[in-house]
Amino acid sequence: MKFILNVLWLVLSGLWLALGYVLAGVICCILIITIPFGIASFRIAGYALWPFGRTTVVRHDAGVGSAIGNVVWIIFAGWWLALGHIVTGLALCVTIIGIPFGIANFKMIPVSLMPLGRDIVPTDEPFAAR
Repeated sequence: MKFILNVLWLVLSGLWLALGYVLAGVICCILIITIPFGIASFRIAGYALWPFGRTTVVRHDAGVGSAIGNVVWIIFAGWWLALGHIVTGLALCVTIIGIPFGIANFKMIPVSLMPLGRDIVPTDEPFAAR
């Protein structure tokens, strides 16, 4: 079932959302000082491409650097990516078939705003990363 949902997600919204994350990652890697943001963006691009069967958990060992980095990320790239999730989620919620995918888009907004200090884990082990 996860495979079917992921393929439908890929066709309906996953591909262009992942491309947005890849673009943000490339821009962050070109600017040398923001390479950690680029790595986080590439990691989330994989999650945006194939989300079903995986979830995000907060890393409790992430320090103040992650919090400061998330503030910088929100200002420069996070709100653009969150806006993409909002627009795509609203467009998908117009149809009955697209409602679960729209809800999945809305659930990805927090990770698009604050990617640092989070891990992406399979859904059968969300508490194993803690």
